Amino acid sequence: MSSTNTTEAGRQFPRTPRSAPRARAFLRERLTAWGITGEAVCTAELLLSELVSNAVRHAPVPPGREIGVRLALDDGILRLEVADTDDRRPEPRPAEADAEDGRGLAIVSALAEGWGWVPRAHGIGKTVWAELKIR
Repeated sequence: MSSTNTTEAGRQFPRTPRSAPRARAFLRERLTAWGITGEAVCTAELLLSELVSNAVRHAPVPPGREIGVRLALDDGILRLEVADTDDRRPEPRPAEADAEDGRGLAIVSALAEGWGWVPRAHGIGKTVWAELKIR
């Protein structure tokens, strides 16, 4: 995303269960400011919530480090990024019918135009991203 039409925002969150709802509130605030409403907001909230929840649940964060959230809107594509300090590759896994978790990345895969991960450029860990077309 290198277009001059890119709008970006970022924030850090502690590794606690309360970070997912706080990240959703941050997302809603930014999308409202950018004039985005409707179903796209709900889908973006679900995607971001899954990415942040995975970081909280699976990525150990050393003291003094937090989970990073970055939002970027460029030419009708909303990119949601969540950075954590875990180097492990995120992998969708099959969930048993009665399992209470294990469906997050399957949900992300189903709702996003695309998703993936990259090692963090400066430091330990990775950034997991998902993209959504904004109509």
